[in-house]
Amino acid sequence: MYQVKFYKGDYIKRLKNANKDKAIAYVEQHFNSSASSQPNYSVVITGSNASTTSKNWGRWYARSISRSFSTKVAGDDGILVGGWNGRGDGNLKHTKMPAILLEPLFASNPQQADIIRSEDGQLKLARILVESIERFFPQGGLIAFSVGHKYKKSNPKDRGAALVGGGTEAGYAEKVLKKAAVMLKQIDNISEQRTIRVMQGDKVLFETAIDEDDDILWDSQRGVLQIP
Repeated sequence: MYQVKFYKGDYIKRLKNANKDKAIAYVEQHFNSSASSQPNYSVVITGSNASTTSKNWGRWYARSISRSFSTKVAGDDGILVGGWNGRGDGNLKHTKMPAILLEPLFASNPQQADIIRSEDGQLKLARILVESIERFFPQGGLIAFSVGHKYKKSNPKDRGAALVGGGTEAGYAEKVLKKAAVMLKQIDNISEQRTIRVMQGDKVLFETAIDEDDDILWDSQRGVLQIP
């Protein structure tokens, strides 16, 4: 089973407290921003000393966001080790557990800002995050959540980038993490097998465990999903 704890204060305090609590994974949620309204890519920052698990986790998340929201992936196949010229590195590198900083969509892109503000968009972002945690930390445990920009003692008014059309990066980052926290806490049984789900929006219509080597085939002409 999963437990979730939100960490506040300056970033170094959050990391040290997560270490003290022996969290198994650390997630900091952000949204990207640019002077241009055109950027359309997803990326995950990892610490300069990131583990292989952190890197693989970040790539899996970035690719999943790319497929779900029709974005490209930036960096090294979806990740930036050490951040943007070092920016973001200090948010992660002092953890003793795998840690990632998420930049899935652009607050400065009008279409993506609408997705970020929407209930459906937030649920989809939360679901992808939860699925990434289930995949890379199937044993369960304490998951550390950090809302980017918000709750810093050194800059208490910081809320990150403004969304086109209204709202702030931190405000919606927190909404996504809160939804993900609810989903994680509702997971009763930790599956040790590969699991597939058929979903309508955020509702699970069908779920089953399959062999790791099984191929799943979608026949678009017949409209049939073939499960071994």
